[in-house]
Amino acid sequence: MHLEIKFKSITLKWFLNIFLVIALVICACGTAFCILFNRLYTDRLQSLAGDYSYEFSALSTTNPKTFKDTAISLASDFKFKDKIEVQVVDNKGQTIVSTTGFVENADNSAEYQRAKQSGKTAVYKGKTGDGEPIMAATTVIYGEKGEDLGGYRWITSMTAANKIMYGVTAVIILICTAVLCFCVFSGLFFVKSIVRPIRDVSNMARTIAMGNFDARLQVAKNDEIGELCDAINYMASELQQSENIKNDFISSVSHELRTPLTAIRGWGETAKMSLDSDIDLVKRGLDVVLSEADRLSGLVEELLDFSRMQTGRLIMVSGPMNVVQILSESFDMYAELAKKQEIDLVYTKPNDEFIVMGDPNRLKQVFINIIDNAVKYTEKGGQVLVDITKEEGCVRVTVTDTGVGIPAQDIDRVKEKFYKANKTVRGSGIGLAVADEIIKQHSGLLFIESTENVGTTVTVVLPLYQPEETAEPEITEEGQETNG
Repeated sequence: MHLEIKFKSITLKWFLNIFLVIALVICACGTAFCILFNRLYTDRLQSLAGDYSYEFSALSTTNPKTFKDTAISLASDFKFKDKIEVQVVDNKGQTIVSTTGFVENADNSAEYQRAKQSGKTAVYKGKTGDGEPIMAATTVIYGEKGEDLGGYRWITSMTAANKIMYGVTAVIILICTAVLCFCVFSGLFFVKSIVRPIRDVSNMARTIAMGNFDARLQVAKNDEIGELCDAINYMASELQQSENIKNDFISSVSHELRTPLTAIRGWGETAKMSLDSDIDLVKRGLDVVLSEADRLSGLVEELLDFSRMQTGRLIMVSGPMNVVQILSESFDMYAELAKKQEIDLVYTKPNDEFIVMGDPNRLKQVFINIIDNAVKYTEKGGQVLVDITKEEGCVRVTVTDTGVGIPAQDIDRVKEKFYKANKTVRGSGIGLAVADEIIKQHSGLLFIESTENVGTTVTVVLPLYQPEETAEPEITEEGQETNG
């Protein structure tokens, strides 16, 4: 099945959650800066114009008779004619004199009345008759007795100022546009740097899911994406190793099943043909058939135990038991086999009883597995030592052999399911995994120490059984016993 994964949602989320927010912030900041700059620049122009025309405030010291003459005198002596124009108006808003020397027949009464209503000064922004933008301010002049003498009105062109403000606004817009473009390209590059590796990871995951465990990702980064690629590669290698172990397990179990079945079939046919001719051969054949049937039964039971362990249905019927007796029975099962293989199997049974809380059948299964492995991997002339000792609060069982040992790279994995360090010796590879689980369920420990070509020591530690102490009856003052 072809599975197509779309990554547009990541780009869309970046656009909605990050870029739009950045764009709105940049636009808001740019707009606010433009408005603030224009306002500050206009206020600065207004302040300068007020300073330039300040000398006309001297008209407040005049009277209705001297007002006009003083205004004409101030206008003729005005020093900032190149900066602003100042007009003097009477108390009806009609222009008396202008610093330009040209008096327009303009009615400024509306501005003059607005200045009177505002208190003293009224600012006006607009255009002249020929369309030139201007800014003007009318200031009312009151005499010493509070009478309305008239006022003066300064006028300045906004053409140059507007060019500056438009230029600054254009620069701010260009800067905001450049920042947004940078955010777009850097953001898309960042998103692409995430989306592309994720797409590669998803494609690799599908490849691995289809059974190609040799596929690997090229790790080119040391960030989280690189860690994800490393994890995918590690997963692929583990799956490949698990697949190899599974195949080895199937091959091993198939061989373990085929060998006794072949022996059963061969000896069964031999016994059948020898029924009337060789009774001893028939008995020998039947012994082999029974022996191999027991071996098959043990293998099947081991597989069933493993299945129960995997599904959490491995049942323990625990009770106080003498672990020395269980170990002795397990030892006895291999004494004759070791003797035939010329292996020195040694066990000194202690006189004391070591009581633990456990399932005797399951613990016997563990001891049999450990001793079987020791005998199986020890060559002719070797030695296997079985020992049991009591320590502080626990019982320690050790099985030491002088066999082939376990390579250092395999020692940490021999208790894993299906894993076999030595594939040349019979076995399914699940015995130690089941034994380890049984010991764990007995609140014990199973650990292995080994040196290749020297030998292996398997140690099982089980907690001693501590019976609950019963409370002794107390004697009351009346002499009656109580249970406290």
